[in-house]
Amino acid sequence: MKMNKLSVYNPFVVGHYVSDEYFCDRRQETDFLRKQIVNGRNVVMISPRRIGKSDLIHHFFHQEDIRAHYYTFFVDIYATSSLAELAYLLGKSIFLSLKPRPRKWMEHFFQVMKSLRVGFTLDSMSGDPSFNLQVGDIASPEVTLHEIFDYLSQADRHCIVAIDEFQQIAEYQEKNVEAVLRTYVQQCPNANFIYAGSKRDVMSLMFHTASRPFYESAITMSLDPIPEETYVAFASRLFQRDGRTIDAEVVQKVYDDYEGCTWFVQMIMNELFAMTPPAHHCAPDLLPTAQDNIIQAQRVGYQETLMALSAKQRRLLIAIARERRAEGVTSSAFIKKYSLSSASSVQSALRPLVENGLVTCGNNQYRVYDYFLAEWIRMSC
Repeated sequence: MKMNKLSVYNPFVVGHYVSDEYFCDRRQETDFLRKQIVNGRNVVMISPRRIGKSDLIHHFFHQEDIRAHYYTFFVDIYATSSLAELAYLLGKSIFLSLKPRPRKWMEHFFQVMKSLRVGFTLDSMSGDPSFNLQVGDIASPEVTLHEIFDYLSQADRHCIVAIDEFQQIAEYQEKNVEAVLRTYVQQCPNANFIYAGSKRDVMSLMFHTASRPFYESAITMSLDPIPEETYVAFASRLFQRDGRTIDAEVVQKVYDDYEGCTWFVQMIMNELFAMTPPAHHCAPDLLPTAQDNIIQAQRVGYQETLMALSAKQRRLLIAIARERRAEGVTSSAFIKKYSLSSASSVQSALRPLVENGLVTCGNNQYRVYDYFLAEWIRMSC
């Protein structure tokens, strides 16, 4: 699949999957997913946000053998807060996948999905189907979910359902959501599931605690950063393909600065490519400007992020950003260095920062999750 240069000129794609050509490596991970699914196993994929879970899933779904033999559905439930919203997104995902197919598939969908018929309309001019259902139209989420899984069970091909940010179901307002979903999954032999999540502690508890419904129900895979040498070769190839050049040392510097976190690395490479005219060389001195361009473009959003925090949370976030990787945040030395109130005050401020994804923890070290936000704080606060 060739990228349309009239609509997407920059090969360092950010935020969505285009094709194999613009996707870096992940061959082992793709083969791992294929092996599990072909052998009828579910998969739980755990990694920090913006490492590339969603793109890997879409890449896997676009493999020729998968497209030829499976129906694939992807839903991101990061912004959901209820079973009704989950049912809505699953129903919509299935509907959208059916639109290009013959009308008989659509008719069968609504024969099974009785609770969603209210949202099915045909355009009076073109006759094309549309999905006008709203979350509030789902009167009984469990009934709708039952219908969805019933439809999956009746499909004439095996189905693969990927649910991104799966840990969000632990925050739903309803009780026993895990038990309800696990029951539906068990009763749907015609589908396999990929549960992707970014909160390791929550996902681990969900899938590795004996008292939880999803205990040992899926094979666990962790997604690590793409190896540096692999990404350097990938980036150099994309520059050369479009008549530009870049020093390997520049790509290595970008990779190291953002610790191989795919989204942030791609953002910088996207900007460096945009700053390098055709037939020119991307010089190392462009890197600070590229970083500043990205940070300044998001400056207003970063200001709003800080303003939305309490004074204690804001001071702690600034302190962690300045440290880059902060250890002993409740120690007297850290509290004194950044004029914080007390250990208990730090603990109460830290909890919402972690829960809201502004701060992440690993190896007993805390850092601001968004590298660009951290740099903006260090420059501005």
